[in-house]
Amino acid sequence: MDGYNLLRIIQRSESMAALDEAGLVHILSEYLKRTRDRGQIIFDGIGPPDKSGLGGFRNLEVFFSGQDKDADTVIEEKIQDNTAPRSLIVVSSDRRLKAAAKKRKAVSLGADMFWMSVCKTMEKEPPRPEPKEKRHGITDAETDRWLDYFGIDE
Repeated sequence: MDGYNLLRIIQRSESMAALDEAGLVHILSEYLKRTRDRGQIIFDGIGPPDKSGLGGFRNLEVFFSGQDKDADTVIEEKIQDNTAPRSLIVVSSDRRLKAAAKKRKAVSLGADMFWMSVCKTMEKEPPRPEPKEKRHGITDAETDRWLDYFGIDE
């Protein structure tokens, strides 16, 4: 994901104008958790001085391009170096990145379309965790109660 490209699209909305890198990363991490996916987001430059809110996510890696490169160049390199580019979804409205994705047969998704998908997913109630009984079965006491309830002798 092209970090600032996506962030600037989102900040156009009055209600999201104050969203910063850390806020975006938290939203994206929750989105990826709900969709059971993983991702990378690349921002231009060296980023904010305090990066404490930008790390520690299992499903989202955060990168800054540094002073010598821009995020587009880093993303292009990642597309080029990927061993399974057809499984990539490149999120950017930048024509250069769309062309790089197309060249490697990766999916290219505009930042605005991706954000609409994020919003739609986040509006839904998060999935409930599976009950532990589903994988581990019910206890012996619960089994006895059900047997008694249905009048089944052991």
